[in-house]
Amino acid sequence: MQFFRIDKTNPPAEPASDMIAVENVPEDIQVILKNACYDCHSHETEYPWYSNVAPVSWWLKDHIDEGREHLNFSEWASYDAERKAHKLEELAEEVEEKEMPLESYTWAHSESKLSDEERQALVDWANSKR
Repeated sequence: MQFFRIDKTNPPAEPASDMIAVENVPEDIQVILKNACYDCHSHETEYPWYSNVAPVSWWLKDHIDEGREHLNFSEWASYDAERKAHKLEELAEEVEEKEMPLESYTWAHSESKLSDEERQALVDWANSKR
């Protein structure tokens, strides 16, 4: 199993296309997004040591690919206004209902655990942008 490695190459990211640049995201919200969302929802994934261990690596890669498919902050500028509004609505809903970040992610990444205040700040910001 160890012979079959996942591709850990991040696609090129254009900073000007990123949600943080496009939406002029406030600093406090940037920190929350970077800590809790960007590993799976951008081209800025930082692969942990266990991404070298199969079959965990395959499961991890599947989560990252799926996360980017649903919402990719690195490609935000390519979304039309309707899609942006829908993605912000989904972001607020998923965070408010504590569906995101995934519990399996927060186990290994304590910095991604959102306090109630951080969760509410992110939800309020997303709702204000729609």
